Amino acid sequence: MKNFCEKYNVSRETFDKLKTYQELLLSWQQKFNLVGSATLEDAWNRHFLDSVQLFSLIPESAKVLYDFGSGAGFPGMVLAIMANEKLPDLEVSLVESTGKKTLYLNEVKAQTNTKVNIISDRIEKIPTQKADVITSRAMASLNELLGYALRFCKEETICIFPKGKKYAEELAEAHRHWKFKCQILPSEQSQEGRILVITKLSKLKGEK
Repeated sequence: MKNFCEKYNVSRETFDKLKTYQELLLSWQQKFNLVGSATLEDAWNRHFLDSVQLFSLIPESAKVLYDFGSGAGFPGMVLAIMANEKLPDLEVSLVESTGKKTLYLNEVKAQTNTKVNIISDRIEKIPTQKADVITSRAMASLNELLGYALRFCKEETICIFPKGKKYAEELAEAHRHWKFKCQILPSEQSQEGRILVITKLSKLKGEK
């Protein structure tokens, strides 16, 4: 606990909230298939720390963050819990269309006393609000993600998308349809994984 709090500069209260969240994940997983069962044994690293590492990429000036396809809340709920302490003015919204998962997310919200919006709907159906940051993990291909993200993007919007070993293929496909800048960062939790930090997103000429 001490090492975690020092490394990520968070309080014991925030750490305790994340551990409560982990306990809820283990409990609810018995009723609903929230994450891959094989990942539960190492859930702290595979899901929680994998999400925590993204927090440093959020600008201190950010006011609106959307997490698309939140599922069990990774990375969005983790980022919201951290933001409540470190970036209290950041409005975090988790978008998830599966009812049982939004039920679970609302329980995590209540049990950890976290300020976060849970939106139970499909991304394409929610009202447009320009975001400072968009995150998504394991929801869709990069090409699809950029399609969802476009109407929420302004020039300064940062899209933070963790990707697996096929990230280069996904980037190549996306570049055929989109214009954007991309910074490729290593993942602390996966040797093969990368974190794609995308800015200045627009469609290529001729793309519908």
